[in-house]
Amino acid sequence: MKNQVLLLLLSTIMLVGCTSSGAFLAANQTIVNLEDGNYTIAATNVMGESESAFVLGLSYSTGLSATTLAIARVEGTGMLYAEALENLWTNFELSGEEIEGQKLALTNVRYDSDILNLVLYTKVKVTVRADIVRFD
Repeated sequence: MKNQVLLLLLSTIMLVGCTSSGAFLAANQTIVNLEDGNYTIAATNVMGESESAFVLGLSYSTGLSATTLAIARVEGTGMLYAEALENLWTNFELSGEEIEGQKLALTNVRYDSDILNLVLYTKVKVTVRADIVRFD
């Protein structure tokens, strides 16, 4: 009986849970010529953040990607990179800039992750920083 309960518990743990991984890794590139003076720097070092927390899990970062394997998410949506980029654009708008109708691009994009791993709890925070260029 004890072995059956243990087997059931281990099976449940293996089948139930969540994982989160992602980064903005584009396979295509667009080349823009910035030599003709057809642009201005709209903002520098604009930042966006997002975080998620999980129980009974482990998080790690491998450069551009932060990965979590856990039983359950208790905070955030798990869409760290998408939310961080959305937060970056929101922060740009809060600085008094208009996005709608503008020709804007992110340059010098940098990703950072901060991970807290405890025995029963793990928390991941992703920060995206970029400069914003406005084309004339």
